Amino acid sequence: MDRLGDLLAAYHLRTEAEKGEAVADTDGLPDRYRAEILDPRAAFADDVVLIALSGETAVGCLVVTAPVGGRSEIKRLWTDPDFRGRGIASGLVSAALAHSAETGVSAVRLSVWKWRSGAIALYGRLGFTVAESWEKREQLLCMERSV
Repeated sequence: MDRLGDLLAAYHLRTEAEKGEAVADTDGLPDRYRAEILDPRAAFADDVVLIALSGETAVGCLVVTAPVGGRSEIKRLWTDPDFRGRGIASGLVSAALAHSAETGVSAVRLSVWKWRSGAIALYGRLGFTVAESWEKREQLLCMERSV
């Protein structure tokens, strides 16, 4: 799980930089994000964390939240930049959808920053469509798909 913390740190640091709020290191991140990085087991205790491996090395991650009202949410999809373009992200999302189907979830939703066009295209290819926003933060696009 140590490598998961590294992946989550990279995710949060990149996201903050893309939002124009770059920080030098994880100490500058909001408390809730630092908590995920320092203790992913506690932060995601009720959720399922999927980790993609290349040999023994964790190269990607994704969190599927515990179902609420028949829906789960995908969060924290991240692939190490050195391993992108190899189908890791689509494999993680597909595994999340399979897990959701096995647990009886009727739909999976996610939110993605509008500037992440590659991620939006990936989600579209995997059957997600734009949904009415449940997020208050501007620049987030909400998407959903049936399972």
